[in-house]
Amino acid sequence: MIKIIYTKSLLVLSFLSVSLIGYSQDTEEDTGKLPVRSTFTAGMLIDNPTIMNQAGKSLELTIQHRFSSMANGITDIFGIYGSANMRMALSYGINDRVMIGFGTEKANKLQDLFWKVALLKQNRSGSIPISISYYGNIVTDANAKSSFYPSENSYKFIHRLSYLTEVIFARKFNNVFSLQVAPQIAYINAVNAVSATDTVNTVAKNFNYGISFGGRAKIWDSKSIIFEYDQPLTSGTNAKPNLGLGLEIGTATHAFQVFVSNYQGLVGQRNLAYNTNDPFSGDMSKNFMFGFNITVRF
Repeated sequence: MIKIIYTKSLLVLSFLSVSLIGYSQDTEEDTGKLPVRSTFTAGMLIDNPTIMNQAGKSLELTIQHRFSSMANGITDIFGIYGSANMRMALSYGINDRVMIGFGTEKANKLQDLFWKVALLKQNRSGSIPISISYYGNIVTDANAKSSFYPSENSYKFIHRLSYLTEVIFARKFNNVFSLQVAPQIAYINAVNAVSATDTVNTVAKNFNYGISFGGRAKIWDSKSIIFEYDQPLTSGTNAKPNLGLGLEIGTATHAFQVFVSNYQGLVGQRNLAYNTNDPFSGDMSKNFMFGFNITVRF
């Protein structure tokens, strides 16, 4: 009797062991197919969108603030008391791959409708080594009619519009370092539209091309070093590269980024076509400014 019970117990234990091994293997295989987590902390790095989308059916609020240049030194606390630019944007995750949002920017009176689509997601097994997303926007300039080319008499609403499209390629190399690169194309209908923050001698073109690089390196717990570099590729313009370097503190629902950069614009096509602050000139204080971003997900 005892032998029969013992034999049955062994059979049950063997069955359970095989089942658990099979379940473990399936779990490992399924886990390997899942996307990597937290390639970046938020939907924005410094001024460029990241590969990240918020979860489906959720909202993401982004507040971007740029102080004026550090040229006046202690007089205005290195630009903190000078004229500032800001943008607020709210986006909604239609699902885990598609988001859409709306933003408004102060200095240039720009209203932007933007979207992002995750085309490919890097997975944990490495069989998909990179993530790819498509980002685009349509921007409306709300300045007076007299600001637009060729003249107020021939003004059309389409002169207010500009567009940006880019494909973002990103890779999370490990738990410390992530990198992304994004070829950019911007089209501006009225290339000489001016506002308070534009440089008078800027020579812009309708079609503008560039490439953006950005990265994040964790230094401790939720704190990371972040950086961006944008290189304009359109010939015959005065546009200068964009450079930013800062510190990021991130949680599951918030991200706070503080940095220095050489561009005050807060919409991609403006920085690509109109930024004339040279990050590599001798007078660093004249061309750089402090800024911060706050992201809240809910």
